Amino acid sequence: MTQVLIAGVFGKMGQQVAAMMTAAKDLTIVGGLAPEATAKRAFPVFTSLEEINVQADVWVDFTLPQAAATNAEYALTHGMNAVIGTSGLSEQTQARLGEVAKAAGARLLIVPNFAISAVLMMQFAAKAAKYFPDAEIVEAHHSDKLDAPSGTAKATAKVIAAARTEKPLAPHQDAPARGEWLDDVPVHALRLPGYVAQEEVLFGAAGESLTIKQVSFDRSSFMAGVALAVRQVHTLPVGLTVGLDALL
Repeated sequence: MTQVLIAGVFGKMGQQVAAMMTAAKDLTIVGGLAPEATAKRAFPVFTSLEEINVQADVWVDFTLPQAAATNAEYALTHGMNAVIGTSGLSEQTQARLGEVAKAAGARLLIVPNFAISAVLMMQFAAKAAKYFPDAEIVEAHHSDKLDAPSGTAKATAKVIAAARTEKPLAPHQDAPARGEWLDDVPVHALRLPGYVAQEEVLFGAAGESLTIKQVSFDRSSFMAGVALAVRQVHTLPVGLTVGLDALL
């Protein structure tokens, strides 16, 4: 039985994760963390790190970037592996937390997107980038999402750049309409009511184009990935791992 503590337990993702784990036979929630305990749960909910008096195998975090970094450091230095679904952590912060994990002999898994379809989309995009160096990314998320571009878009741009065998032909332009350039890939971020998460990668070459698109219609699309991460994080090397594909 894997014991789990959920940070951000009253958020939209936190509530869905809690429901999924409550139904799972091999996962048990020993506690939650939230700035305000807004409802009763079948497990204790703590309002600060100092209040926590339970031990867990895995810390799961769906909070805000600054809180997630502090939470992860606490978890890693208190005998827990950590799975971070909070987006917006800088590469410097991720690297620092990786060093904390390594020093503590713990595993830290940071996941830009828990949807299996999103992981496959990035893998397909990396394969396409070998033959189509010119690519742009358009991502759309719900209007409450704070970071833009999304962690998924940033990760996709990185794998495209790493997989390229040639430089893109389209000239780099600083016009705002071209979006933010990440690893020489223009990324466009949309924030609209009614959306959950979607990403489209568009490749172009002489006389042809290729589009790869992934859509999450509901947060339930992330639950299989969260469950996989929690169940298997202990199999990862000590230190930092980024991306769910390490477990697929």
